Amino acid sequence: QVQLVESGGGLVQAGGSLRLSCAASGSIVSINVMGYYRQSSGKLRELVASITSDGTTNYPDSVKGRFTISRDNAKNTVYLQMNSLKPEDTAVYYCKADRLTDYLGGTYDYWGQGTQVTVSS
Repeated sequence: QVQLVESGGGLVQAGGSLRLSCAASGSIVSINVMGYYRQSSGKLRELVASITSDGTTNYPDSVKGRFTISRDNAKNTVYLQMNSLKPEDTAVYYCKADRLTDYLGGTYDYWGQGTQVTVSS
């Protein structure tokens, strides 16, 4: 059984930094894309950053230049370094593994449990 376990998050003042980690475990052969999404109260879940297995990254304009996503394929782990945080970055952050292939040959998407990030002004 595949699990995505997130760590990091917490409370930080505006201008500060946080680092999130997400480790996928289980019978994993490969993961196509790993990424982070966030959802704040009353809003839809939105993409924060994604990274492919070959290291291609994607960021929306709202976080570009402030957030950096990286990945360790050997550990099936993704990291999100968040700098220059703003109050509007406050949200629950979810890790996602897109097109994860397991040893039975199945390909599925998986979500982490979410971690709260709160940025105070």
